[in-house]
Amino acid sequence: MIGLFNPVINNMSSTPSIDASSSISSATETVEKTRLLLTLWAMSCTEGTVKKSELTSKVKQKRKGKNVGVSQSLYDELQAADVIKIYKQNQTPMVSLTDTGKQILIDSLINPDFVFDATVVAARLANGLIALIRELHQGGIPLTSVKQVTIASYEEFKAIALQVYDQLNKDYNYDNLVPIYRIRRTIGDQVTRSQFSEWMLEMQANDIFQFMEGSVEDSAPDKIEDSISIELVGLRCYAKRL
Repeated sequence: MIGLFNPVINNMSSTPSIDASSSISSATETVEKTRLLLTLWAMSCTEGTVKKSELTSKVKQKRKGKNVGVSQSLYDELQAADVIKIYKQNQTPMVSLTDTGKQILIDSLINPDFVFDATVVAARLANGLIALIRELHQGGIPLTSVKQVTIASYEEFKAIALQVYDQLNKDYNYDNLVPIYRIRRTIGDQVTRSQFSEWMLEMQANDIFQFMEGSVEDSAPDKIEDSISIELVGLRCYAKRL
């Protein structure tokens, strides 16, 4: 991902045309954004839903003897870029990390020029990084750098959807109730959003899947959005193979 995060940390180039103060400022902003996203990811892994106030408190750090927090402008910037979603739950501002945010976080962490500007990394960040690596290893987060082939037919989609369902059910012990958002995200850009929903509904009509009610584990808006809403029936978040 290029644009929102463009790490330049540890770049010791001596080219005269480079403004050193500008580079340092850019590097600091990159670290701050990455720390925020990694902290959000870590908190969502352990606590499910994340309050905006608690996230701000966790990210706060001391710099030159002063407490430095997260500015509202940073939240606004990340939300505008669809990196995070801010919503209200019982009038309390909550924050969730989008798929775009996860990919940007991954891209920033694997950049060879990136380092944390601290002698000690907090345990929550280290544990969040471990959880991220595990989910990547298990296929929970598709890497956008790997080009995906477009699915051209219903029969092809059916075969892939069943394969994805079985793999997710096995890896996460879903007990035959696999979240639809997981299936959608694993298949990724191989189909459009509307085509995914249409073919999934066709699989239900053909008695291959049965879609079940209920909400996702943390009621995150992005996960609900990636489920399937059926006209005159309502939201369906889980798929059961028949």
